[in-house]
Amino acid sequence: MFSGNIQKGIELHRYIDEYTDLHPETKKAIEIFRPYYRLYSAPLMDILFDHFLANDPNLFNNSSLKEFSKTTYRHLENNSTDLPNRFLQVFLYMKSEDWLYNYSTVEGIKRSLYGLARRATYLHEVETAYNLFLKHYDYLNECYHNFFPDLKQFAKQKFDQLVL
Repeated sequence: MFSGNIQKGIELHRYIDEYTDLHPETKKAIEIFRPYYRLYSAPLMDILFDHFLANDPNLFNNSSLKEFSKTTYRHLENNSTDLPNRFLQVFLYMKSEDWLYNYSTVEGIKRSLYGLARRATYLHEVETAYNLFLKHYDYLNECYHNFFPDLKQFAKQKFDQLVL
């Protein structure tokens, strides 16, 4: 199985996913997509929040996001022996297409939405989601900015609990 630190990281990621899905701002944002995508609204929102995260001026500028993505890919490569083969296959594509950096562009988000549709069993169309994203961009960005400080605080508390 995975080393203790990786297991803790997986556990933290699950806590963050659950917190995100239950947060009132996420629920507000999801309502835009729910009539069209029902249970897929939350995964769609995860991708869209990644866009706003990548464009958050409190965290990144263009060059710092680029450096962050390079550092992350290098770290994953350096620890590849600890990662599952299934992820490593995806990672090659992730790195070559620079997913982390490309979340910052609307075109990158469009590609991510289409990638989700290819992997999801019952999600056959995402053009509507992309158009809703563009139409409600400012509102979704506001939801993200109302949500993210709470998430940072929650994640730090959980991280501190897991590493103690």
